[in-house]
Amino acid sequence: MEAPRPAALHAHLLAALPSATASLSRVLQAMLDDPGACAQLTVTDLARRAATSEATVVRTARALGFAGYPQLRLALAASAVAGTAPPALGLLTGTLTDADDPAHVVATLAAVEAEAIAATARTLDVAALSAAADAVAGARVVDCCGIGASAVVALDLDHRLGRVGVVCRPRTEGHAALVSAAGLGPGDVLVAVSHSGRTADVVGAAREAAARGATVVALTSTAASPLTAAASHVLLAAGRETAYRAGSMASRTGSLLVVDCLYVTVVQRLGEPARQSLERTYRAVTGPVDRNR
Repeated sequence: MEAPRPAALHAHLLAALPSATASLSRVLQAMLDDPGACAQLTVTDLARRAATSEATVVRTARALGFAGYPQLRLALAASAVAGTAPPALGLLTGTLTDADDPAHVVATLAAVEAEAIAATARTLDVAALSAAADAVAGARVVDCCGIGASAVVALDLDHRLGRVGVVCRPRTEGHAALVSAAGLGPGDVLVAVSHSGRTADVVGAAREAAARGATVVALTSTAASPLTAAASHVLLAAGRETAYRAGSMASRTGSLLVVDCLYVTVVQRLGEPARQSLERTYRAVTGPVDRNR
């Protein structure tokens, strides 16, 4: 995994939180709270601030795609100078309690969803997006794989691509995803959706497809995970789940933005045939209905 650009560092730190261990989470949280101050700290100082070990700080840096802590420290400094970190409200304040009134729930969720979109826009690797679009536009067949809450995202992508003439197969059940992936090969694409990057059947399908020579596109909110390790191209979506909102809209909002971006980029690649297909499918669903038939 490549190190994130300074402008996208804050969103990558957020994306790493869901799957981080307790000790790594403390390091990530310290950098999120004050990236400028952390950029001035030695590895020993940051470890002390996060109540963890120097080795954990180094592991955090490598999990984010950096060669080591010095490179992460430089990125923190550049991020702080550029002022890329959003206000403190955002994803970090998405926790709700039983005592919260409806007005607070609405305001909190609206802020979380808005920040998920903004953070995803900062995080998304446009080079990976372009490469994924090239693969999908030229594919013999595209499997759109997602289980549970991620199935909503996979089905949305399947619907959109099908309308522009891409041969798609939605795979939202574990065994079906694995069986279908075993039949893929060079020239085929598997788009694997998993917020955590650790959904067993999705990871299994991605590994199977990769072993068969297919291109694997991972759509996830976790930068370092078994899914990203199996993928040819990684599309990161920001979004944080909470105890109240496992599989929440925030984790899907960023993913659906990525789906929109991938879809539009694929349509650009396909050109006029895609536009003609859109027109045909539009007429098919809006044409007159003969009620006597």
